[in-house]
Amino acid sequence: MNAFILSPEAERDLDIIKNYLLEEAGPRVARHVMRQLREGMRLVGKNPGLGHVREDLTGKPARFWAVFSYLIVYDPATKPVGIARVLHGKRNVEEILH
Repeated sequence: MNAFILSPEAERDLDIIKNYLLEEAGPRVARHVMRQLREGMRLVGKNPGLGHVREDLTGKPARFWAVFSYLIVYDPATKPVGIARVLHGKRNVEEILH
């Protein structure tokens, strides 16, 4: 059983991140970042209490886990843990989540 499940939005986020990195940084960097993001998702899936609550960004029951400049946004209460979004930290995360 998987420790996490991706929302359609999170799947789209990951595709966008991968394509951007392939274009801007090359396949080696893209593979490395995507591998680390997957590892971060597995980690919070197995340990949902790890992330931080950010009430300033969303009123939803979400936690945040940083991997490089990206934020994994997830619901720790679901089984398996639901990954809602994977967003670059420089984006307007609050606006995107509302």
